[in-house]
Amino acid sequence: MSDSSLRLVWIYPDLLSTYGDQGNALVVERRARQRRLNVTRIDVRSDQPVPTSGDIYLIGGGEDRPQRLAAERLRRDGGLQRAVDNGAIVFSVCAGYQILGHEFVNDLGRPEPGLGLLDVHSTRGEGARCVGDVLADIDERLNLPPLTGFENHQGVTHLGPTARPFAKVRFGRGNGTGDGTEGAWNDTVFGTYMHGPVMARNPQIADLLIKLALDVNALPPVDETWYEALRDERIAAATAAT
Repeated sequence: MSDSSLRLVWIYPDLLSTYGDQGNALVVERRARQRRLNVTRIDVRSDQPVPTSGDIYLIGGGEDRPQRLAAERLRRDGGLQRAVDNGAIVFSVCAGYQILGHEFVNDLGRPEPGLGLLDVHSTRGEGARCVGDVLADIDERLNLPPLTGFENHQGVTHLGPTARPFAKVRFGRGNGTGDGTEGAWNDTVFGTYMHGPVMARNPQIADLLIKLALDVNALPPVDETWYEALRDERIAAATAAT
């Protein structure tokens, strides 16, 4: 696969990169290079335009005010919407996930328009924060092993009719709606509340994004020893705590 190339775009690391979410970009880049893919990674700060020629776009979590600023800039820029229209893959976490929906509650307590790339909207939960390890079963259509991650959010995300739950929780809060859903996805856009960073715990998600970007059904195998040891450790720890 050395003749293939991949353009990876990490959006607004200066605003949206809490809980080690930038590690997702590192894992996707590493997994691609292990398959001898040529990878060009672009870190786009909030004062820079979002390129429309990327293959995979990653967005992390952030505090409430940076989330509002990021949403404002992304709406004005329009580059991410155009990239999705061109078939790009997007994976978002927490605050980034909320931004991809129709609306969320900003740091001023007001509704803030999102990008509408996922058919979801987010409100602010009235009870305790959703904090702790999560174990969930990813939508079987994606053919991925169970999802492990760490959630820390006050938001509650409601799925519309065209959004599919990314996963169903075994334990944890996920979207916070009480229906057992975690995250959302459509054909090319994915959102989750899972930190960890989620790609380090679930490298098969990174592989899924690469396959979608390259339009292939399989990738050459790589050494999974370290990833599986981390997954086993975190799943065992979370299970023991429940």
